[in-house]
Amino acid sequence: MTRGRLAALQGWIVALGERVFRPILPGATLRDRMIACCGALVGIGATGLLCRNMLHYMSSAPVLVAPMGASAVLLFAVPASPLAQPWSIVGGNTLSAIVGVLVASIIPDPMLAGAAAVALAIATMSLTRCLHPPGGAAALTAVLGGPAVTEMGIKFAFFPVAVNSILLLTAGLMFHRLSGHRYPHKAVNTHRTNDPPAQLRPALTQGDVDDALRTLAETLDVSRDDLGALLVNAELHALERLHADITCREIMSRDVVTVTPDTHPQVARARLLEHGFRTLPVVDGQNAVVGIVGHEQLSHGDALHHGSRVAAVMAPAATELPDTPVFRLLGRLSDGRTHDVVIVDQNRRVLGMITQTDLLVVLARTALARAVQTGVDGLNDALPRGYLRDVAAGRA
Repeated sequence: MTRGRLAALQGWIVALGERVFRPILPGATLRDRMIACCGALVGIGATGLLCRNMLHYMSSAPVLVAPMGASAVLLFAVPASPLAQPWSIVGGNTLSAIVGVLVASIIPDPMLAGAAAVALAIATMSLTRCLHPPGGAAALTAVLGGPAVTEMGIKFAFFPVAVNSILLLTAGLMFHRLSGHRYPHKAVNTHRTNDPPAQLRPALTQGDVDDALRTLAETLDVSRDDLGALLVNAELHALERLHADITCREIMSRDVVTVTPDTHPQVARARLLEHGFRTLPVVDGQNAVVGIVGHEQLSHGDALHHGSRVAAVMAPAATELPDTPVFRLLGRLSDGRTHDVVIVDQNRRVLGMITQTDLLVVLARTALARAVQTGVDGLNDALPRGYLRDVAAGRA
């Protein structure tokens, strides 16, 4: 086989692999799938072993029921799904099993009872806000599980179904904490107030998301908060793509005031107040960034104790390279936690700083430049055109 044909064959195999094995879930990566496999192994294994060794004497029913396998798929493979949250797992499985037991006691025909049990389980889970696909299997198992399940009656819903669900959920909580996933999944407001995150206030509203969902006329396996955050992030990436020519190097402050890890916190606070800054980079002897310190870190009770150092209270610094498009910083500088980004070289040596104020100036100039190009009604009459050109070019 010639080299050209071999390369063509390799390309065909790669294209086939991407087409066949491409994850159908947005955001899924091979690492996430491997973590999900390990989580299911640990979760199902721990649940089954605990029930067999500790609770098998409670009944003659199976110590581990099949719906737990489907629950494990949701819990470990898509932990951000609304269908995989704690109340969905425990409530969905348990209430559906109760429905199945009650329906089986009323309808003698197992086929009709199974159909009715699944339908009523969906209605029950929907009304109690714990919709969980494996709940349908739990309801069906309560009807078709055989003499052992029938003999248990309503107790089947509590053991093994509820106990299995609680143990599996406990394993999931521990596993996700160790693997670095946030579970239970919920949108986080860094300021711990009822206001929406800063990125969502000037852009999309909850009403916009609801209107889009009504127009789509489909049920999506994603929460409204996550969907809104996804759309905002897409807007940020589009903004970065459209203005990739403006780099951090062009707008960064170059006369950077720094402190060292050995600086006393009182000295650091004095410099912050003197210059009116919110944070200062912490650098080592080679001027490489090792952290950042600001009013938040210095407000800790032990920060100003005698003998303490900046190293004891500093936080990790947000850094970026000088040739990065400046709009890539928009997400971080509007997350409610990050107020400054340190611009560094490949060796993490400080080159400059970009603050939220710097980014606001760029946004304003970009908006004015677009106004000059498109001729926004009234704006050209309100300000001299020469002034608008100067602002857009950064000369005003």
